[in-house]
Amino acid sequence: MERIDTHAHVVPEVWRKYCSENGYDRPDGMPAIPAWTAEEHIGLMDKLGVSKSILSITSPGTHLRTNDDDLAQRVTQETNDAVAEICRSHPDKFGFFASLPLPDVAGSIKEIDRALDNLGALGFALMTNAHGYYLGDNHLDKVFSKLNDRKAIVFMHPTSCHSHKSPETERPLSQYPAPMLEFFFDTTRAVVNLILSGTVARYPDITYLVSHCGGALPPLVERFSSFSTRILGGDAAVDSNSVKDLFKSRFYFDLAGFPFPDQIHGLLRQADASRLLYGSDYPYTPAFALTGMGARMDEELHKLLDEETVREIYSGNAKRLLKF
Repeated sequence: MERIDTHAHVVPEVWRKYCSENGYDRPDGMPAIPAWTAEEHIGLMDKLGVSKSILSITSPGTHLRTNDDDLAQRVTQETNDAVAEICRSHPDKFGFFASLPLPDVAGSIKEIDRALDNLGALGFALMTNAHGYYLGDNHLDKVFSKLNDRKAIVFMHPTSCHSHKSPETERPLSQYPAPMLEFFFDTTRAVVNLILSGTVARYPDITYLVSHCGGALPPLVERFSSFSTRILGGDAAVDSNSVKDLFKSRFYFDLAGFPFPDQIHGLLRQADASRLLYGSDYPYTPAFALTGMGARMDEELHKLLDEETVREIYSGNAKRLLKF
């Protein structure tokens, strides 16, 4: 069965070099930035039945030094250029979500047009927070206004928790790699802030892709929505049915990671199967693990859903979203 991979990473050498030079050679507590080549990625795609992968840069993104916007713009442009060239060399296999130098607003607005008009980006990969500015922060409003003007797709990828007021503060439970637990919580922070800040409502032409089956979000919908309505009130108020409507109209969720056998049930209570997408998280999930994980995904999806719905999750939903 054909698959389109909307959560697939790329490691261009220029980005690897900048990460190493700026102290990110072991990002988020992981052992290393993994090796990546287009040839190895395509070979894995063939084994997994993936017809096309949408490449993106993962954590820590491209703004690598606090308050150094000039460096961030240089890293972002060189990285996006490198990824675009990879895609041009393999147009039948790869597309990409471009990076932005957030929280640099002016640089990000310029890069949005360049990436869409000159490089052929399909959308944008944004970290859940940029040096502590979470998606939905009013500091980023002009960027979201521009993304809305361009009717952009925003692929949200988790990163380590930060505070822009205390950027050097150690992340919670730093003895464990952030992708193990903290990434799920940072995804949840970002989505909740996007909704409660009114960003999703103010900019109705942005479509959001949320990583890892929604992170820790699904069991918390009733809590944050009821709290916002009954305790906070005012502009922050939103009820759980409205949130669920957003999840069925403005958001998609990929199945990268370990959503089976348990996590998937929580998400399906909040969003329906038409909003689910296949994702591998390669190469941060290594190739040797993905064959078994793919078989597990296939088995578990067929327990829950009919054949045609599974087919849509694997490729049809992505084709409509990306206009393939």
